[in-house]
Amino acid sequence: MVKLTKLIDNSVLVAPGAKSLLRQRATVADDIFPDREAAEAATKENAKAIDALQDALWAEGERALLVVLQGIDTSGKDGTVRAVFNRCGPLGVNVTPFGRPSEEELAHDFLWRIHMAAPKKGVIGVFNRSHYEDVLVVKVRGLAPADVVEARYAQISAFEKHLHDTGTRVLKFMLNISKDEQKQRLQARLDDPEKNWKFNASDLDDRKLWDEYAKAYENALDRCSTDYAPWRVVPADRKWQRNAIVAAVVRKTLEDMAPVYPKPDWKASDFRIE
Repeated sequence: MVKLTKLIDNSVLVAPGAKSLLRQRATVADDIFPDREAAEAATKENAKAIDALQDALWAEGERALLVVLQGIDTSGKDGTVRAVFNRCGPLGVNVTPFGRPSEEELAHDFLWRIHMAAPKKGVIGVFNRSHYEDVLVVKVRGLAPADVVEARYAQISAFEKHLHDTGTRVLKFMLNISKDEQKQRLQARLDDPEKNWKFNASDLDDRKLWDEYAKAYENALDRCSTDYAPWRVVPADRKWQRNAIVAAVVRKTLEDMAPVYPKPDWKASDFRIE
């Protein structure tokens, strides 16, 4: 596991202070997981281990893990959640999808709704989209003044440091797919009647802004990859590679956290079940 995660991070980690060079990064990960069968087996094994580690994290009740999943439409955020956390019970894993903010949310600062959804102690929280939407879609679509967006990078990093310093580890994954792969996935939603519900015409509008979104993502990765909350750019054209990479990193992070079951202040021998 240590050797594998080092290989992964050598490929996908955005080193703090370094340029992400997003548009030069691969969208397939044959150097990490060349074999589909082996990758899928590893994902299942790691999902099982994550379940056990999450159980100990819940019992310990002292720390939390936040997993941020970002990516353009069809990059596979939902699929990643299913593959990586499908073994975990619902008690200790919370998944929060962030869409268009409500009027109530817009009446507060942009991080208000995010902090409200941050995982409590003992819980793994998963964000499907996140606070980064406020420097991505908001920036590309011009939904806030440029100086307001500019200030948000430092505010986001300060927020993530606050989480880290108060017991929440932060993992951030940008699911990186190619424009050709997105085209195929969008077309599949149109071709399959059972997938029509997934298709949103607004996705085509965003697709026209592909280059603008790439620049916005690159800026966010460059500005907000830190020692306490680094970004990982995950090749996502092949779903099985994407899932295997995220599962391996989540498992290793939980193993490094090393949650332990609390010891009761009583002895089992003191009780007798009649």
